[in-house]
Amino acid sequence: MKKVTLTTLRKRVDSGEKLVMSTAYSAIESRLCMSAGVDFMLVGDSVGMTHLGYENTLPVTMEDMISHTCAVRRGAPEGFIVLDMPFMSYQESDALALHNAGLGMKLTGADAVKLEGGAEYAPLIARMTGAGIPVMGHIGLMPQRVQVSGGYKIVGRDEAGAEKVLRDALALQEAGAFAVVLECIPEELGKKVTEALAIPTIGIGSGKYCSGQVQVITDLLGLMEFKPKHAKRYLEGGEAIINALRSYANEVKNGTFPAPENTFQ
Repeated sequence: MKKVTLTTLRKRVDSGEKLVMSTAYSAIESRLCMSAGVDFMLVGDSVGMTHLGYENTLPVTMEDMISHTCAVRRGAPEGFIVLDMPFMSYQESDALALHNAGLGMKLTGADAVKLEGGAEYAPLIARMTGAGIPVMGHIGLMPQRVQVSGGYKIVGRDEAGAEKVLRDALALQEAGAFAVVLECIPEELGKKVTEALAIPTIGIGSGKYCSGQVQVITDLLGLMEFKPKHAKRYLEGGEAIINALRSYANEVKNGTFPAPENTFQ
């Protein structure tokens, strides 16, 4: 397949297509995403909860992100891959942020990075894009700030909150972000922000009017018990896998596996 680039994504948006983004954390997941026609992939710091067993995203390190992004790239050499900047990989200083983002792209072959934050990070995003690092913004609900916000809450329901989301989106666009994730904001606000921007909005729990959607792959496939409202299960994968493993275990115990067709003579 031909390599997917920023130009590819922009052409799809300009032609009226909705962009489809999924998280991916391994080579098999990225291969499956590409085979299914997913436009681009996010190696999210959600890997902390989906694959590493953490309660939230905060323990995820830059080393974790590099390891998983390398795997995703190996599975999808032609894919457009966004590396999520984990907690405290960019907040401490612009110098640290530039170092980590640049190193992440060099070591993994990622096409871009994503970071959470509004207008307060516009100067940093301008420096990154000026240095040749494509940046996707992320506003609305920001999981890395869950300790400050007191939990996972819908953002922008009141007038002041909605105005801040719009100001943040415009600031990120002005700073050079190529797209912005809108997480868990009211649908009408998602529409308003999308109409106000020239760059694509990628929604997660922010309604149908965004330029595209992103979802966590384990939510889509039903691999975890947690069922967020913004996600639709297209497969009860966890149940199917448990049943398959149970059948395997039973066949080993009752001696029907391995059968002659699984045995070398």
